[in-house]
Amino acid sequence: MNKTLRDILDFFFPRFCCMCERRLAITEQHICVGCLRELNRIEYEGGEHHGVIERLFWGRIPIERATSMFLYEGENTRKILHNIKYFDKPETATMLAKVFVMENKQTDFFNDIDFIIPVPLAKKKLRRRGYNQCDFIAKGLSEATGIPIRTDIAVRTINNPTQTHLSPEERKNNVKNIFQVKNTGDLENKHVLIVDDVITTGSTILSLAEEVAKAKQVRISIFSLAFAGEMIKTTLP
Repeated sequence: MNKTLRDILDFFFPRFCCMCERRLAITEQHICVGCLRELNRIEYEGGEHHGVIERLFWGRIPIERATSMFLYEGENTRKILHNIKYFDKPETATMLAKVFVMENKQTDFFNDIDFIIPVPLAKKKLRRRGYNQCDFIAKGLSEATGIPIRTDIAVRTINNPTQTHLSPEERKNNVKNIFQVKNTGDLENKHVLIVDDVITTGSTILSLAEEVAKAKQVRISIFSLAFAGEMIKTTLP
């Protein structure tokens, strides 16, 4: 799209930041530069540094690396994720994923990952919503890194109730045996990146990762846009 046409479209169909609702500049997408800068990033150091999110999965799965882009805190981050998940703005997730890659290109986070597995939605929820927001996160990561996406590996077999108001123990029980992994041979000796929108206790992503971990010699890394767990808020500087 040339600049003149873009200017005309922006004049007649203005776009607004999903956080502050300010009109976006032509060069901005979904979130204005100011709000993007204000997101409380979770710094991924890599190497021998093991972050709090990674520690959630120690001793449970063959975890390699795990991180999120930013903390889920306050109204602004809630707006972002609700726009992505419920208000037909999944392209915001793709943009944020690309920003994460750009900001972490000097780290080892994406080293030797063979493919990306987005956490799947149940068929009923997918039909109702029309899209899986995790697919759009995976799309951004894939376009920025060249790592392929595999949506044929895992399926969600149970449309479990929302996790929003559940306790940690209830969350764990709510996601038991809700995923099925197919083509386990494709996972053998591979390093896969499982992608979700938000991690709170890690129960959902752990439920999927435990199924993936049944493949021989598989290694698992994890990424989410946001982390809503309380532990990290008292651990990070």
